[in-house]
Amino acid sequence: MTRKTAQDFSPEVLKLFDQYVHGLLGRRGFLSAASKYTVGAVTAEALLAELSPNFAQAQQVKPDDGRLNARYIEIASPQGYGKVRGYLVSPAGAKGKLPTVLVVHENRGLNPHIEDVARRLALDGFVAFAPDALYPLGGYPGDEDKARELFPKLDQTKARADFVAAAEFLKVAPEGNGRVGVVGFCYGGGIANHLATRLPDLAAAVPFYGGQPSEEEAARIKAPLLLQYAGVDERINAGWPKYEAALKKAGVRYEAHVYPGVQHGFHNDTTPRYDAAAAKLAWERTVAFFRQNLSA
Repeated sequence: MTRKTAQDFSPEVLKLFDQYVHGLLGRRGFLSAASKYTVGAVTAEALLAELSPNFAQAQQVKPDDGRLNARYIEIASPQGYGKVRGYLVSPAGAKGKLPTVLVVHENRGLNPHIEDVARRLALDGFVAFAPDALYPLGGYPGDEDKARELFPKLDQTKARADFVAAAEFLKVAPEGNGRVGVVGFCYGGGIANHLATRLPDLAAAVPFYGGQPSEEEAARIKAPLLLQYAGVDERINAGWPKYEAALKKAGVRYEAHVYPGVQHGFHNDTTPRYDAAAAKLAWERTVAFFRQNLSA
C-alpha cells in the first residue's frame, strides 16, 4: 500500500487534524468539520484513520536490536512525587563514558515512536532516556486517543519536575560522561525550551516545533540551542519572533531552522505529516549538534 503524505490531504483537513492532535478539537468535532472536505466514498472516519499514526510501518530500529541495551527503569521523583518511569537505551558493548540525551515525547506520552527515536540516538552513540509523563496516570495506554484524553489531567508542575529529575539522573548515570542534552517534539519541544531555562548546566537543547518561554525565562538560558520549526505551523511559529529577540538580547547561542512547506510534526514518521527530506536534514543537524556540544 502506498504511504500517503501531507500532499494527499487538503490544507483545511491538515489544520483540523492539528487541532485534533493538540486537544483543541474533539474526535466528534474533527469528524463533523472534516466531512465537508471528503470526496466520493472517502469518509471523515477514513480520513482520520489515514492521518493517525502507524507505528509498525514507521519503526526504524527494532526493540530487540542486538546492537543496543534497552530497558525500562524507575527513578525517584522530587518533592515526594513518587517515581519517574522511562525507557533507557545505550549502545551494547560501548567502551568509555558516553554523552547522554533526554528524549521528551509529544502530548501522548511514551509511545512506540518516541521509544524508536531513543533507539536511533543510541545507535548514534548516545545514552538516551525517554521518560513517560503519563506514568502517574497509569502510563501510555497503548492508544493515541486515550493518551490525548489523559494528557490534560496531568499535573504539569509535577511533570516538569520529573523531567528535571530525569536530566539530573542522566548527569550522574554511570555510563554517561556527565554532559546532558535534551531533544523534544511538540509538547516535548516546549519542555526542551523549559529545561534550558531551568538547568544552567544543560549542555545542549534541541526543541522541535516547541512552545517558547517568556522573555524573562529566556534570559536564564545558558545552553546552546538548535531550534527546529515547520514552515506550515502558524500556532507555534507565532511565538518565534519574540523568542528570537529574547535570545539575542540575552546573548544565548542559538541556531534556528525553519523547514519550508512542511507541517508541524514533520519529524514524526508515523503519520502523513512526516516529510522525509526535512526530517533527515533536521535529524542530521540534531546528531551533529549533540556530538559537538556533548563531548567530554
